[in-house]
Amino acid sequence: MPTVVLTKGGETLRGEVPEKTNLVVKAGIKQFPHPLMRYGCGMGRCAKCACRVVAGGADLPEVNWKENRTLGADRLAEGYRLMCQLWITHDIELVQDVDPIAPAKPPAETNG
Repeated sequence: MPTVVLTKGGETLRGEVPEKTNLVVKAGIKQFPHPLMRYGCGMGRCAKCACRVVAGGADLPEVNWKENRTLGADRLAEGYRLMCQLWITHDIELVQDVDPIAPAKPPAETNG
């Protein structure tokens, strides 16, 4: 079973989850009671579950369109992902900021 390490505000919690687990889904049904974990809509819109992947990112699927839209290129380049869009198959270490980030603003459209 994959091990998940989540750090937020200087506190670190570790837990095992079954393979192909979505942490937000498990937290919502109280099967992954992780008191530090912040999440919201579960659909990739609000960015409340945004976190930085500090280990195990190579085993994650590619960034999807929801993460592109909600996080934006700058945050993705900094290693941010949305927990609600991740299905954990390997050990992973995540860091969640104490204060939630706001969803990225879409790029301005140009007329021309």
